[in-house]
Amino acid sequence: MTNLVTGATGTVGRQVVAELLRRGHAVRALTRDPAKADFPAGVEVVQGDLTEPGTLAAALEGVTGLHLITFGGPYFAPLETGPRILELAGEAGVRRITVLHGGGPSLLEDAVRASAVAWTVLMPVEFMANALEWAEDIRDTGEVREPFVDRLSAMVHEADIGAVAAVALTEDGHAGQEYVITGPQVLTLEDKTEALAAARGGEIRLVELSEEQAVGKWRAAGMEEDVIGFLLEAYGNTPLVGRTVAGTVEKVTGRPARTFAEWAREHADAFRA
Repeated sequence: MTNLVTGATGTVGRQVVAELLRRGHAVRALTRDPAKADFPAGVEVVQGDLTEPGTLAAALEGVTGLHLITFGGPYFAPLETGPRILELAGEAGVRRITVLHGGGPSLLEDAVRASAVAWTVLMPVEFMANALEWAEDIRDTGEVREPFVDRLSAMVHEADIGAVAAVALTEDGHAGQEYVITGPQVLTLEDKTEALAAARGGEIRLVELSEEQAVGKWRAAGMEEDVIGFLLEAYGNTPLVGRTVAGTVEKVTGRPARTFAEWAREHADAFRA
């Protein structure tokens, strides 16, 4: 019983691979460039591209569980090949599918929901790994410079997303479920910077930017205007689901969700000069 993980080199995909391996399941990792994949022993690495379904037939041979993402290509463009991917999965005898929700409607997720295969949609809120965006500034200046410092987030450890996916791919009882996945706490930016400061052993100053200053900073970093618009809305008007703790991790995996303080300790070196 083999599980194929697409998007396997991504933030979540690597965690799905790791959790399946930890649980003793056969794992096949799909990547466009196997030579650069760098997976641990025991992971079968195969070449393939979701934007070219013809490359997937061999990768799907013998697969019972399939983890999917909704985007492909170098710029995270929405996949338009979802229906064909699901046809191939059905032909291969795939029994369970998890799909990482991309924040909005997609052809692939629509195809998953319409398929006869037992599916589970994973809907994580803000990733704890997003804090790595601050690492360079913290190392260089000891500061986090952000707008909307009072915003709230129930951010989730990416390993917990992987754990929920691994259970849904290998156990019954999760078909047709939409799992909102959060961490165990609602955090402010001050909470996050304090946790990072404690983990790295050095003070971090939180500097509030105006909306105009933030837009200037993001443009200077080369962000597209649609991304900037998304950030302004997400940070300035965080939806209720993004700032409400859900008990999904414990319900599905049987253990509490990991805290941001745990994540900070795991990644402390990234924030040290």
